Amino acid sequence: MSKKVLVISTSLRPKSNSEALADAFVRGAQEAGHDVEKISLRGKNIAFCRGCMACQQLRTCAIQDDMTGIIRLMHDADAIAFATPIYYYEMCGQMKTLIDRANALYGSDYHFRDVYMLTAAAEDDPEVPERAIHGLGGWIACYPKSKLAGSVFAGGVNGTGEIEGHAALREAYEMGMSIQ
Repeated sequence: MSKKVLVISTSLRPKSNSEALADAFVRGAQEAGHDVEKISLRGKNIAFCRGCMACQQLRTCAIQDDMTGIIRLMHDADAIAFATPIYYYEMCGQMKTLIDRANALYGSDYHFRDVYMLTAAAEDDPEVPERAIHGLGGWIACYPKSKLAGSVFAGGVNGTGEIEGHAALREAYEMGMSIQ
């Protein structure tokens, strides 16, 4: 059964290593027969959450920027994959702003069940993505019908394109292929 898969690349750097993971995940999910849409936050206008909580009444954010459309895509997706560079052992600020602004989904009849995390960092210790995964886990905990379905980490990659040939690209592809 084909699923609607949303892949969100949160790096603002063109041809980033985390975006390469996102692209590998996309290829795998497409080859598995899923309807896949990838968006990048590069060039998007996404303001910080004001904490006004108007979204809980409106079911969309009161701030009118590019997040309005992204919230709709997130709501309608069966699976969501977030791709982020790891900065200071945590998800990038753009991703944190994105998940904060997705508060409009809280209390809605969202569709997503499986959430994936794709991370890349200059540091190669396997524990590097743990804080970022934990941070995303806090968001997922607010959506009880969903779960962290998997994560992939590419360590030891810093400059643009350094991920080429990294085993994590194959892992991301296979994870996309494994969506059920």
